[in-house]
Amino acid sequence: MASKLTDRARMLISCPDQPGIVAAVSQFLFERGANVIQSDQHTTNPYGGLFFMRVDFALPDVVQKAPALEREFATIADQFQMEFRLSVAERLKKVAIFVSKESHALQELIWQWKSGDIRAEIAMVISNHPDLAGVVEPFGIPFHVVPVTKETKAEAETKQLELTAGVDLVVLARYMQIISGNFISHFPHRVINIHHSFLPAFVGANPYAQAEKRGVKLIGATAHYVTEELDAGPIIEQDVQRVDHRSDVDDLRRLGRHVERVVLAKAVAWHLEDRVLVHGNKTVVFA
Repeated sequence: MASKLTDRARMLISCPDQPGIVAAVSQFLFERGANVIQSDQHTTNPYGGLFFMRVDFALPDVVQKAPALEREFATIADQFQMEFRLSVAERLKKVAIFVSKESHALQELIWQWKSGDIRAEIAMVISNHPDLAGVVEPFGIPFHVVPVTKETKAEAETKQLELTAGVDLVVLARYMQIISGNFISHFPHRVINIHHSFLPAFVGANPYAQAEKRGVKLIGATAHYVTEELDAGPIIEQDVQRVDHRSDVDDLRRLGRHVERVVLAKAVAWHLEDRVLVHGNKTVVFA
């Protein structure tokens, strides 16, 4: 019989690589009656590198047992100098989506959420413009307009932080404002952004017009965690679309929107499924 989500949990582990890690984790779960469903590992170097592991397992009543599992696993974590996190699959993470005026990335997230491909609670959509209220409100998702100007940026951020208290993940779905370091500090490695992949070649306004003038042959999108260094955080997912001399600026924008929506949805889903571990300014993605 297939395991129920109420019986599923995931453990994410990172530590210095050494013999015995997989055996210790497997033995720990076995002794508590858990059945490992999937296990992924990666090492940066088997001799003194870092080891990363994601274990998906089934255990009856794991929701109630999770606190005890965390306490008991701490002994093994100390032995191997592990950083670890245990999450239960049944618990839906709360997501806040930030938008401006473009709807394509937002619509993809809502569609995949509605179809069950993205398992989360979309707690709210926050925008600095009212334009997309009609996209959001038919789905019963709260829509908040928080205008942002140079003069009101600090006040707007205070309001945004009040609204997102208790949120697990913030998604910038073509939100055309720079997020401050103070905001980011409340959501370390829990703010995901999407943008075109022309950077650093075509910086500033109208990147697709710049790309068309240069005659690019590939366009793409990058989804990454947000850090204080603009558009330079750990990359989660990227993809490209081939174009040619027939493609005008409108074609590039249309194809770019398609790639952006797919790449962002993948990155968000992987984060929500605990498939991403951050290492420095890189990620290990067990997709």
